[in-house]
Order: sequence, then C-alpha cells, then structure tokens
Amino acid sequence: MPEFMDVHTTMKGVTPEALAEAHNADLAIQEDEHVNFKHAWADPESGMVFCLSEAPNAEAVQKIHERAGHPADNIYQVPIQV
Repeated sequence: MPEFMDVHTTMKGVTPEALAEAHNADLAIQEDEHVNFKHAWADPESGMVFCLSEAPNAEAVQKIHERAGHPADNIYQVPIQV
C-alpha cells in the first residue's frame, strides 16, 4: 500500500497531549478509509505537524483527518525510501 506524509501548518503551541489526542482521533476511525496512521511528529514553535500513513490514496488520508477535526494542508505520496 502507498505511504503518505501529510503536513499540518496551523498547530502552533501543540502539546504532546494534544498531538496524542489528535493522533488517537485518527486511529479511532482510520479503518473506515483503509488508512493506517503510523506516526506523528510536531514542532510546537512553528505549528508544523507531520503524519506518516499507509493508505489507498491521499484522499483517504484527508477524509480521516477532516472527520477527526484537523484537515491536512498538504499530503505527499512518498514512494521512495532509504
């Protein structure tokens, strides 16, 4: 299944607890779109949050994030890894 990195740019001041809450909201409904959220990272100073997932397509990732209340600003497929 393809992997995706999505980016949120408006989460300035996000705490570890808030990031975990947002990630858990995604996990609770991810199966509805056949998405597997693997990991999330955040920089509270810049407000940038990055999420790595496996999904059939970027639209599925966005649907889950929208339903969980935090739509992504950008979603990138990452087909090459080292």
